[in-house]
Amino acid sequence: MSAHPAASGLTVGIGGLGAIGLAVAKALDEGRIEGLRLAAVSARDTAKAHRTVDSFRTPVPVVALPELAELAEVVVECAPAAVFTEVATAAVERGRIFMPISVGAMLRHMNLIERARLTGARIVVPTGALIGLDAVRAAAEGTIREVRLVTRKPPLGLAGAPYLVEHGIDVEAIVKATRVFEGSARDGAAGFPANVNVAAALSLAGIGPDATRLEIWADPSVTRNTHTITVDADSARFTMTIENVPSEENPKTGKITALSVIAALRRLTAPMVAGT
Repeated sequence: MSAHPAASGLTVGIGGLGAIGLAVAKALDEGRIEGLRLAAVSARDTAKAHRTVDSFRTPVPVVALPELAELAEVVVECAPAAVFTEVATAAVERGRIFMPISVGAMLRHMNLIERARLTGARIVVPTGALIGLDAVRAAAEGTIREVRLVTRKPPLGLAGAPYLVEHGIDVEAIVKATRVFEGSARDGAAGFPANVNVAAALSLAGIGPDATRLEIWADPSVTRNTHTITVDADSARFTMTIENVPSEENPKTGKITALSVIAALRRLTAPMVAGT
């Protein structure tokens, strides 16, 4: 009989040591995720990354993004969306468990799913800063008529988004709640790559990126990144709202995102999991 993964341990590589990646790396290094251990990291600033891992209980190699798949059975992508394919392609081609955080980039590289089917890789998308993907997945086994996500963020939390730049929208000039985007989750993920990975995750759990509707509001009255999902299906109707505390390191990222990744990793070796 083969050993249970929790007994033998799964190795994990982390691409990116920003707000999310560093929190996950520390949890692994401190032994807080049973059955998994940190094997390698990758980061744009390699000198800083070396200083970081040298402070760990068990220092690990700092390697290029594609090399993570050579050293780890689970590859967690926490890097900028622009380098998504560097880590994703290598992980899928090596048949690894690939956990993307830049979920919006997945929508532009759906061919990875077919490659994973052929190579034996698994692509595991964490819930991230959202809520209720278990209910959406369950409803999708029946018929879903509509899925809508309304995202509200402090205006500066949206600064620099390509869609806003392209349309000449100055978020610093916004003084009242203003809807700055309405369209499909696919278009929203392309126009706001650092802001609405939640929309991509929701669309993958439910009825797809073109049918999932998205509104993005720049709202000076909110201090937390807020997401409201409304689903109308033949099995249930439900509305869910989550208000995320922004991380100190990056206000575009909620603190709960790193915790969601840790929870997703824990499920890989846990003897029992709750939820669909």
